[in-house]
Amino acid sequence: MFALPFFRRDLPALKGDQVMLRVPFTNDYREWAAVRGESRAFLEPWEPRWTPDELDRTAWRLRISRYREDYAQGTAIAFFIFEKSSGKLAGGITLGNIRHGVSQSGHVGYWIGERFGGRGLMTDAVKVVTRFAFDTLRLHRIEAACIPDNARSIRVLEKAGFRREGLLRSYLRINGIWQDHYLYARIADDPPGAGTKD
Repeated sequence: MFALPFFRRDLPALKGDQVMLRVPFTNDYREWAAVRGESRAFLEPWEPRWTPDELDRTAWRLRISRYREDYAQGTAIAFFIFEKSSGKLAGGITLGNIRHGVSQSGHVGYWIGERFGGRGLMTDAVKVVTRFAFDTLRLHRIEAACIPDNARSIRVLEKAGFRREGLLRSYLRINGIWQDHYLYARIADDPPGAGTKD
């Protein structure tokens, strides 16, 4: 693995219409734990099974270390999503599995606190990260995987211009069960609004 020169510099905040994105800091722990904790029932159906120490400070420190290691290696960048109007932490979004060479691709994954859902914040965040991936990192293709029952996530991806490309059988173990996922993708030269419409 190698890091682009970009990854060795401080990453500026990214701004959208409704959100501001920045890398997580150690002192974000309390706000992160509060948002995740109050949203547990909302998030669990769509995430890997939570560990007993999921929200503990020790687990948080390990998470931050992993974020920094991935960032240093140029394989992933984790962002926290802040609502512009209130400044509150609303969720997280990661551009991961970043590959260069002939692939020039990455994969986006995200979560949002329950009280921030349905406001368009995640759609804005996905658009911001996609623009960053194409314009700054010069990636060609961004993928996202979504459980077929997750109608909210499907809407986010399609509003952000992603197209459904197929079904990945038994793709990820979510909440303790191997789940099928739809594969969505956006290509750098896709026209705006190119996502599948309901």
